[in-house]
Amino acid sequence: MQTSFHTLQQFDHVADAVSYLNQLKNTQAVKLAAQLDSAALVDLLENPDLRCDSDLAAYLAAAGRAEVLDQLAEDRMADLMSGFEPPIRQQALNLLSPTTRASVLRLMSYPQGTAGSIMTTEFIEVPTTWTVAQTLQHIREVESTRETVYAIYVVDDRQRLRFVLPLRQLVCADPSSPLTDLWTGQTPITVDAFMDREEVAHIIRRHDFLALPVVDDEQQVIGIVTVDDVIDALMEEAAEDFGRFGGGEHIDQPYLEVGFGTMLRKRGGWLAILFLGEMLTASAMQYYELELEKAVVLAMFIPLIMSSGGNSGSQATSLLIRGLALNEVRLRDWWRVLLRELPTGLVLGAMLGAIGFSRIFVWQHIGLYDYGEHYLLIGFTIWMSLIGIVCFGSSIGSMLPFLLQRFGFDPASASAPLVATLVDVLGLVIYFSVAALILTGTLL
Repeated sequence: MQTSFHTLQQFDHVADAVSYLNQLKNTQAVKLAAQLDSAALVDLLENPDLRCDSDLAAYLAAAGRAEVLDQLAEDRMADLMSGFEPPIRQQALNLLSPTTRASVLRLMSYPQGTAGSIMTTEFIEVPTTWTVAQTLQHIREVESTRETVYAIYVVDDRQRLRFVLPLRQLVCADPSSPLTDLWTGQTPITVDAFMDREEVAHIIRRHDFLALPVVDDEQQVIGIVTVDDVIDALMEEAAEDFGRFGGGEHIDQPYLEVGFGTMLRKRGGWLAILFLGEMLTASAMQYYELELEKAVVLAMFIPLIMSSGGNSGSQATSLLIRGLALNEVRLRDWWRVLLRELPTGLVLGAMLGAIGFSRIFVWQHIGLYDYGEHYLLIGFTIWMSLIGIVCFGSSIGSMLPFLLQRFGFDPASASAPLVATLVDVLGLVIYFSVAALILTGTLL
């Protein structure tokens, strides 16, 4: 272990040390990291990529390492403590200074996914009566205790936010100038602590901010959301969405470290739901059993029909989930989306149908397969069916994310397997209905 400790000390950059620790088992990584000095431990725990961060912080809390925990950024400490067991959490809180403890508890009180849950309370606030020189001197004195100094938040005598000064503007100003002389008159853009973090990200992106103040009902600044906090939050949410979109639940652990029971629990529920949905496909095929007996050739194209509808639906779902996430479309735009998807589905279905018809025609004439004397009618059945099924798949795939969001669910829950299951069942109905319309009196 001593050799490994020296190896860890040799890293010049925290990111390299984190990468090394992430290759170890959690217990081994925690024991190794715990041997570092306080400053190195703070740097490690501040890195969001460290996989054993919560375990390491809990180990330090149990060991009474107050000098490490009290130096962490308050928002980072709140994130770590959310994963602690209650006894360890209380032990960690007892190690913090009263001021830090109060801030951490306040941050932990906000619901997950809100601006309050990702904000930091370590920012620089100064009164409107100060000059540029006074403000710069204050920054020098408190800089080491603040997470970021992207901007200075100027408040009135009632602690209400009046305006925000970028650090660059402050540095370039005349030191003797009052801060009010630098104010352009613009009302500061703020957010509420309970605003969804995705909406906060849109505001930061729209205005190209590095930080965004979070205010209470009295317009007093209670924290700031920085761009790096937003990026971390959105990456976490994207990982959750990828899990749902694949037809499962999010697993917040490296793949090789996930327990067997957790793997079954996270994947089994969705698979059971999808299986029950696919049972409707079997029921639909049983309903058309007589048609299949009369024209067995129709069964050959069922996989082709079902996959084409599911693929078109999955494409539409992916586009709409992205559009909703980026605020490119809103709930009220559902009818505009539908009017775009209907003609798109018709053209795409006609294109796929033409390929299917050509395949039957060519195979028949070069002797690769004999579809019988009514091969042209079979080809037209495939063509018309694909038009209907692709059009239906595109429509249902584009509307499902809207429907889920309308009822308060995550649109990413409209996973590709779920859309494919829905389209499979109704696609068979469309296929055999078209076949009955075209082939009655010949094959049927």
